[in-house]
Amino acid sequence: MGHTAARGHRHGGHDHEHGHGRSASYGRAFAVGIALNLVIVVGEVIGGAASHSMALVSDAAHNASDVLGLALAWGAALLSRRRPSARRTYGLRRASILAALGNAVMLLVATGGVGWEAIRRLGAPPPVHARVVIVVAAAAAVANAVSALLFAADRKRDLNVGSAFTHLAGDAVIALGVVGSGLVVAATGWSRLDPIVGLVVSALVLLATYGVLRRSLDLALDAVPEGIDADAVRAYLASLPGVVEVHDLHIWGMSTTETVLTAHLVMPSMLAHDPCLLLDAERALHDRFHIEHSTLQIEPSDAAAPCRLATHA
Repeated sequence: MGHTAARGHRHGGHDHEHGHGRSASYGRAFAVGIALNLVIVVGEVIGGAASHSMALVSDAAHNASDVLGLALAWGAALLSRRRPSARRTYGLRRASILAALGNAVMLLVATGGVGWEAIRRLGAPPPVHARVVIVVAAAAAVANAVSALLFAADRKRDLNVGSAFTHLAGDAVIALGVVGSGLVVAATGWSRLDPIVGLVVSALVLLATYGVLRRSLDLALDAVPEGIDADAVRAYLASLPGVVEVHDLHIWGMSTTETVLTAHLVMPSMLAHDPCLLLDAERALHDRFHIEHSTLQIEPSDAAAPCRLATHA
């Protein structure tokens, strides 16, 4: 373009070190969560078949999708730690976004199938053995609550960890609801309540999944990650000494935890070579806006020809 340009890049290496420690901790959490949920699934499938309970079966399907979702998230966390290569210059960090998206889609499919079966049983519900439902659902509630606690600490920092916490905590609440339905059926003999509860469980799962699906789709489509105000970032860059224009600003998620920024800063040639400008800006972007990777290009305001990207978003 004929412009004098300087680039700065901040990796935030100290954060990566802590991230590896968190990944090891999450590895244990994922392993325990998967094991507990597998036990829940087997118990609820057997209990659901023995008691003719659609509520237990629907909860088993939900927990089965959680097992697969936890496995995907764990695999993505391991892949995201792989070093960049000449071909994959950001490594495999984006695998965490694909895992979150795949988890949400699979959960929607599983929930749809269970909901359809619950609707089919509304017309002629089989008799439900309430005691089996109560015991199995209570055990599932305890196991889900324990699993959720493993992911509670950083649930707001990482979409996959937050997704795991939300699903497992929701499972615990749903299992308690199934316990309640079993108590009502035991007291009244009204077996139709069981498929109704199955439908309610499906609806609750859909509501919980919507947020994860929306956020993962946004990340997959390179939207600005939640929690980052793009206007505030632009305003900060425009306030830097000597900057007269900011254009070609892009902010997107490299993974479920790391954010990337690129931007062009227009300023007079005499100020373009300040060695502290880029370092200070990158540090502020990291500390104030939690942007781990930033690339800033300086363009002289007195250049012979304007940047061809100046009119782009």
